[in-house]
Amino acid sequence: MSNELHIRTPLIESLSLGQSWGKRVFLKMENMQPTGSFKIRGIGLLCQTGKAQGVRRLVSSSGGNAGYAAAYAGRKLNIPTTVFVPSTTSVELVRQIEAQGSEVRIVGDVWDETHEAALRFSQEMEALYVSPFDHPLIWQGHSTIVDEIIQEIGQPDAIVLSVGGGGLLCGVLQGLQRHNLSTTSVIAVETEGTASLAASLKAGELVTLDKITGVAKTLGAKTVARQAFEWSRQHPVQSVVVSDAEAISACLKFADDLKCLVEPACGASLSIAYQHHEVLESARRIVIIVCGGIGTSLEMLQTWRNSLEAAA
Repeated sequence: MSNELHIRTPLIESLSLGQSWGKRVFLKMENMQPTGSFKIRGIGLLCQTGKAQGVRRLVSSSGGNAGYAAAYAGRKLNIPTTVFVPSTTSVELVRQIEAQGSEVRIVGDVWDETHEAALRFSQEMEALYVSPFDHPLIWQGHSTIVDEIIQEIGQPDAIVLSVGGGGLLCGVLQGLQRHNLSTTSVIAVETEGTASLAASLKAGELVTLDKITGVAKTLGAKTVARQAFEWSRQHPVQSVVVSDAEAISACLKFADDLKCLVEPACGASLSIAYQHHEVLESARRIVIIVCGGIGTSLEMLQTWRNSLEAAA
């Protein structure tokens, strides 16, 4: 029996999206992972490898799905875990991380500040620092998504995914490279307030945003991983930036269609399909990675929608 911390998730064909568009659209349901998001694939591998190498403590820096995945891995592996979160983290998310048995420390207003504090603490404690997205083992773990897609439907024309720090993007690009699928395009979607990859690709160099804005807080890294930027210039990666309103609308439509709740960070990718975005015009077989996310509720989605409608 596998001792992996993640599960093989369903790949579901969405007839409603496909028939309305004349395409085949598949949904890789990473929202069904034990931690509610894809993060456990890579973070689980990093933590398991650390334990095998004698690591006795884990330190994470994430007020969202990566922190929750690290806490889950720590509990399953029986390793004490401390999760540093920014002050913007909701009380409910802190509670969920603590429920996994982890200590939570609130430091900084944005993830970049939290990351620096967690890194210092991990060095002081001689602990394994669990980055939310920037480690080769994390990318390797995330790349298993591609293995599962290929095993089920063969090569898709395009894979759509959301980008925050770039860990999922790195994993998908690594997986495609492993299968020699250089012609499968990757659609990298960000929201307007978190688009560090789009800014970097436009500038031709790694760009750090002045600030993170909008509702997709789990996409909120002011600088994307350098590897994500470099690999995006070596593979057909198309950057798309959507609005908060488009991401939230997609979350609500997805809830109606699939009876599942996902974060606006995930809704960003889904919005491309609901809009029949021109970036996918030439693709016939499309996979959308439903990255998931635990930081949402029906009430939150409705509140966000109401506030955006009021501001319009």
